[in-house]
Amino acid sequence: MGATQHPRILKTYGQEYNNPKLERMLAKIIGKLVAVSHNPNQTYHVTILNSAHVNAFALPGGYIYVTRGMLALANDSSEVAAVLAHEIAHITANHGILRLQKKVELKYTNNTSSHVELSSDMKLHNTVKTEQTLAQFSKNQELEADAIGIEMLHHAGYDAFAFPRFLQSMEAYKAFRNISGTTNDSLDFLSHHPTTPQRIRLAINKAYQISASDPKTKNTDRDTFLKSLDNMIFGDNPEKGYIRENKFVHPKWGVTFSVPTNFTINNSSPAVIASGPDKIAIRFDAIPFPTNISASDYLKSGWVSGLDETSVQPIIIQGLPAAHAHATNKQWQFDIVVIPIKNRVFRFLTAAPHHSKNFEAIAKNTTESFHTLSPQELRKLPPLKIHIVRVEQKDTILSLSDKMQDTPHKEKLFRVINGLSPTQTLLESSYVKIISE
Repeated sequence: MGATQHPRILKTYGQEYNNPKLERMLAKIIGKLVAVSHNPNQTYHVTILNSAHVNAFALPGGYIYVTRGMLALANDSSEVAAVLAHEIAHITANHGILRLQKKVELKYTNNTSSHVELSSDMKLHNTVKTEQTLAQFSKNQELEADAIGIEMLHHAGYDAFAFPRFLQSMEAYKAFRNISGTTNDSLDFLSHHPTTPQRIRLAINKAYQISASDPKTKNTDRDTFLKSLDNMIFGDNPEKGYIRENKFVHPKWGVTFSVPTNFTINNSSPAVIASGPDKIAIRFDAIPFPTNISASDYLKSGWVSGLDETSVQPIIIQGLPAAHAHATNKQWQFDIVVIPIKNRVFRFLTAAPHHSKNFEAIAKNTTESFHTLSPQELRKLPPLKIHIVRVEQKDTILSLSDKMQDTPHKEKLFRVINGLSPTQTLLESSYVKIISE
């Protein structure tokens, strides 16, 4: 199953991130964990995914995946080991196979039931019961993997408290995403491994229990881990474009545009979505373009519902031929601009309720900011990276976080990625992460 799904996983998460330093570090951790696992003869294939999402997961056959975002949030080797131990536990306990079997059983039961006439209430009851059964099954698996993983951590010589500590870091990260307006977490760890205060409490209790039997100090290996992390790309995959303040940049396509400064912009597959006041939203994407038709004819080709064909007109944006139109439905109005460049068409769709006053100006300013990037501009837009710096006596959280580039809520993000509580201060001579070019 893992081998079959591997290409799909790579496509979903932006392909593999090649980084020899990180790969060696992960191989070393995996080696220690496998030696104390329930199946020390199992072979594992660990892949770093080129994604900003904070996630790790396992598939039957020994396939383990860790994203760049997950590594960026960790603060020592024991926390990475905690995540890997949790995923190894899923594999050794056959959770992937058991979950697949359970889904097949439930699907068979539902298909059999569908041949009998049911009232709508009964159908709803069956659906809810199915979802609850799968959810409960998943919860039990998570708690079992937590316990097995914490035991593996301890026996491999790592800090058993690393797992509950990392769960708390992910909760802090989730809260940060909420305040920064970035709420698309469908590919994140917590969307597939939901955490609760009870889960964190059970993990802490398990760590206390197993540490009491062997109280010697365990390894966190913080400095070695941070040195491995130094210079890793942070945030969006440059191959898929990235966000800088209120600007979207796509180096591979060679294009950029800006949205109003009071808008939240989110780069997710398959589109860039920006949202602002008055329920105004902007969607931007790009698809293959049939070069034998004009931009205006493309707008009329049937892909826009509610299009006012009389509004379609050719325009020029930053020297590029384009087309503009309006569309409506009962509740919304839409401003649409398409810009063909070679074999690709870039599409802007701005949506707003009918009462919105600034709708047209916002749509116009956004689309007119679109332009192709010059070689000079491209050289000035390298991706953001994690840099490891040593804390000096004069340094404060405020002074170091102020060095972070193109990141919202700098101090809050600095605390989140460095595992610092809202009241913690820095230790002189320790190492911390900052985000910059």
